[in-house]
Amino acid sequence: MMKELVEYLARALAEHPDQVLVTQREEEDAIVIELKVLPEDMGKVIGKQGRIAKSIRTLVKAAAGQDERKKIAVDIMPREEE
Repeated sequence: MMKELVEYLARALAEHPDQVLVTQREEEDAIVIELKVLPEDMGKVIGKQGRIAKSIRTLVKAAAGQDERKKIAVDIMPREEE
């Protein structure tokens, strides 16, 4: 569910929503959600002073709820054009 939430939010923000790629992996002590967008969409997804990125991370942590014992991280990075 967290992966889908990040994907939904990023697609709504991005100029090229079809180029948004979200993956999720579990590590020993954390769940890492990787959000990849085109370089020209990085500013829209991160926002001024990182406010949008911080909001996305806050929403993901809230969606995870109290049940999740692992740390949740959202990494935002540029995606190479194909």
